[in-house]
Amino acid sequence: MPRGLAAGLLIAAAVPPWGWWPAAFIGLALLDRLVADRPLSSRFRRGLLVGAAWAFPSTVWMLDLTPVGWLAAGLLHAGWLGLAAAAVPPGRWRRLGLVGTVTLAELGRWSVPFGGAPLASIALGQAGGPLAPIVRIAGPLLLVALTVAVGMGLSALFDGRRADGASAATGAVVVAVLAVAAVLSAVAPTGRPVGTLDVAVVQGGGPQRTRATPTGAARVFANQLEANQQVVTPVDLVLWPENVINPVPLPASGWRHEDRLYADDATAALTAEAARLDAVLVPGWFHRDADDPTANLNYQTAIEPDGTVADWYDKVRTVPFGEFVPMRGLVELLAADMLPSRDLRPGTGPAVLETSIGTMGVTISWEVFFDHRSRDAIRHGGEVILNPTNGASYWLTHVQTQQVASSRLRALETGRWVLQAAPTGFSAVIDPQGRVLQRTGVGEQAVLHHRVERRQGLTWASRMGAWPMAMLSLLAMAGAWTASRRHT
Repeated sequence: MPRGLAAGLLIAAAVPPWGWWPAAFIGLALLDRLVADRPLSSRFRRGLLVGAAWAFPSTVWMLDLTPVGWLAAGLLHAGWLGLAAAAVPPGRWRRLGLVGTVTLAELGRWSVPFGGAPLASIALGQAGGPLAPIVRIAGPLLLVALTVAVGMGLSALFDGRRADGASAATGAVVVAVLAVAAVLSAVAPTGRPVGTLDVAVVQGGGPQRTRATPTGAARVFANQLEANQQVVTPVDLVLWPENVINPVPLPASGWRHEDRLYADDATAALTAEAARLDAVLVPGWFHRDADDPTANLNYQTAIEPDGTVADWYDKVRTVPFGEFVPMRGLVELLAADMLPSRDLRPGTGPAVLETSIGTMGVTISWEVFFDHRSRDAIRHGGEVILNPTNGASYWLTHVQTQQVASSRLRALETGRWVLQAAPTGFSAVIDPQGRVLQRTGVGEQAVLHHRVERRQGLTWASRMGAWPMAMLSLLAMAGAWTASRRHT
């Protein structure tokens, strides 16, 4: 029990906001020791314990929103690791198997149920470590696999006198794979610059742990307009956060509340700001769908200096239980007061905004955690990735720091600059090497100015996607079982 808790807590310690990336190697090495020579049921229970000790501290922010959801998400997270531990042979070839099964478990967790939840992942824990650049080769799954492999190599070092051929082979293979990965990540294509943009990322500021209200929406918009006065010209692109424009419907009587935000007033103010700055302004909207009153919309528009809306991107990957409610009838019996009253209607278009200053890739908030959304942006010509987000309702900084880590991985994977804009933090500017060049604090009103490159070209990760690593992981698991049976 103590070793299982220690293993999970060490993996969690690598995940932001802590970010102690070497801790994951030790935690994974302990996981290997825990499942060694254990029967299937024991491997599952021990993996489940490690997964729980990893998941619950890393997602503790959910307690402020939904204690039931925090418990359910943590148990689901733990269950995936339990399955990964159970799916390996118990003997000396388990280490090869764990590289495959843990990688597959992360892929599964990022994909199902309800579209997946790639929070507190092994890959996020390595975004600030030396292995991170290998995501250019085959994306975050390769980073997961190599992180697990290092943990297995570390475990093999402690075999000491009991070391056998499999242990020695594990260490040799890990060293060889890391050397090859280092070389490939150094020579892998990263795209090419085709121009520059002077950009401003605008953060309106305000307190955390706020909830959306009609009067609050007007204050948020006012804060953004106030911060926008700090933008220094000349500037080409001004990025605002997700859903900071949340207008209420116009009253049938025509009489307006002074403390409400209405769509036409917001449009007039935004048009004036784009003209004043002579820049493309990209604000985030959230409101009820006029064509379907049972649905909400969440989108970014690109407003040209002449006031025209050049393009519009609807959020595609929506948040389960936050923006849509799976099995709504059943779930409402348990927690109706904590659920959105209407589901968000997801978009279907490519993840780009076509503007006069180039093609902007867009991943709205939650979407940046999914590498395939950034691949979609790049494959449709995105030259810079915009990540407007809104973490104003969250407790602590777990989500915000993990989102910055995700943006770092997306920058490395795609060879693009990533601009992250949040109303209360963190907003950030990240270069194609995954370096955070600027970042705001929580709650402050600020504008980040930077000159960034417009870039074109595809990395290997952008070309291949997740399938090669999924297949290699399956082969690792199958190879471990085959070798184990041959040597029994």
